[in-house]
Amino acid sequence: MTEFLTVDGGTIAYDVTGDGPLVVLAPGIGNGRDAYRFVAPRLAEAGYRVATADLRGAGESSAVWPSYSRTDIAGDLLAVIRHLGWPAVLVGHSISGGAATIAAAQAPELITAVIELAPFTRAQSFKLSDLRRKATIKLAGTMMGRLSSWKGYLELAYPGRKPADWTAQMAGIEAMLREPGRMKALQKMTQTSPADAGERLGDVRVPALIVEGTLDPDWTDPRAEGEAIVAAMPAGRARLEMIEGAGHYPHVQHPDETVAAMLTFLRAHARA
Repeated sequence: MTEFLTVDGGTIAYDVTGDGPLVVLAPGIGNGRDAYRFVAPRLAEAGYRVATADLRGAGESSAVWPSYSRTDIAGDLLAVIRHLGWPAVLVGHSISGGAATIAAAQAPELITAVIELAPFTRAQSFKLSDLRRKATIKLAGTMMGRLSSWKGYLELAYPGRKPADWTAQMAGIEAMLREPGRMKALQKMTQTSPADAGERLGDVRVPALIVEGTLDPDWTDPRAEGEAIVAAMPAGRARLEMIEGAGHYPHVQHPDETVAAMLTFLRAHARA
C-alpha cells in the first residue's frame, strides 16, 4: 500500500513490506519504485523490513520540485529513514547511488551501510570518441526532453536478455512520463552533475557495496568505474561486485545474482 511523506517541496511516495532490519530502496532516473519488483519481495522473505521509495518527480511522488540534485534526493531518503525509524541500509540505483553516497556522509548515525547499483556518483570526463556511443547520444536526447530518446536509451541499457515483463514495464514507464511534469523532471535530473556526490565519497564512513554490470553501456569500462568509486572511499570501506552480462539495471536484468550479493552484504551489516 502506498504511503506518503511530506518533505520540503512536495511528497515522497513509498511502501513498506516485511519485518526486521530496515532496508530502503531508491530507484534510478525515470523509474518508479517498481524497478525493485524482483528485489523487494526477496529481501522481505529473507527477514528485512523493506521500504521502496519513489524519487521526487517520479512514480507517485510529487512531479514538480524546485530542483532534482543528488543532494536533494539524499535529503528525501534521509527523511524517509527518520520517519520509519533508523538505522537503515540504503540502496540506491544510478542517480540514487550518488544520493546514497551523500546521505551516508551526511548522517552516518542513520545509515549502517550503503549498496550502490550502477551508481552515478562521480563526475565523468569523456573523450570525443566516447560521445559517439549510442547510449550517450540517447541520454543527450533525453536531456532535451525527448521521450523517444529515453525509451531508446533503455533498450541499450538492457543488453542481451530483457525481463519477462519488459513490454508491460516499458508501457508503464511511458505512461508515467506522460503525466504532467514528469518528463520535465526526468530532463532536469539528467542535466544534474554528480559532482556533489563525488565530493562526499571520501567522507563515507559506513560499509559500502558497489555493484556494476559488466556490459553497462554508460561506462567505457564498468569495472574500472566501480574500482574508481571504491578507491575514492576510505580504505577498506567499500568493495566491488560485478554482475556478468548485466547492463545498467543489474537488479532487474539479473536479480538472482544481484540479490545474492546484496543478501551476503546485508547479513554482515544490517541491524535493527
